[in-house]
Amino acid sequence: MDIPSFDEIRAMHRKYSPHAEAFELVFTHCEIVWKVAEQLISVSDWGVDPDLVRAGCLLHDIGVYRLYGSEGRIDVRNYVRHGLLGHEILESECLPEELCRFCSCHTGVGLSKEDVLTQGLPLPPADYIAVTPEERLVMYADKFHSKTTPPKFVSPDTYATYVRRFGENKVETFAELRAQFGDPELGSLATSYGHHLT
Repeated sequence: MDIPSFDEIRAMHRKYSPHAEAFELVFTHCEIVWKVAEQLISVSDWGVDPDLVRAGCLLHDIGVYRLYGSEGRIDVRNYVRHGLLGHEILESECLPEELCRFCSCHTGVGLSKEDVLTQGLPLPPADYIAVTPEERLVMYADKFHSKTTPPKFVSPDTYATYVRRFGENKVETFAELRAQFGDPELGSLATSYGHHLT
């Protein structure tokens, strides 16, 4: 598979970003997710393809750009659609399905068809679940940084508390991811980016 370079992915972000502030928010978040994943890869051999993980981290949130309205703000009500929108962007760029799935399969700790139907989510009923080790690692690394205003790092314990609102099965899934990949060290990253750690 031909995996795009860092510069090619950054250029794609610039192409779809509606303005500089959006690019800064989204691309910086994607870079941070890659740094978290890179750290987790460095402490153990998960048998993942690091180039594929890098591309997945850098591309996973590209669909957020399609949620910016004319007033320059994100449509929070439809935020859950950003993964599917990203999948569509990457398909339009003729990227392989393996890369497109990093967008559509990273939300929360995975969305099942049942989640979509019971929660009335604005998505086509289907499973949006990370399956491969690379997909699971990108999804997991994404949980430790938030694009809130201001952006912040999220500790594993804080995320474990947060995800409980979506059901005990989500708590269990996150616990399985922690057991598989371990807890990242976020303090130095938070200091480096000047973002608060919760």
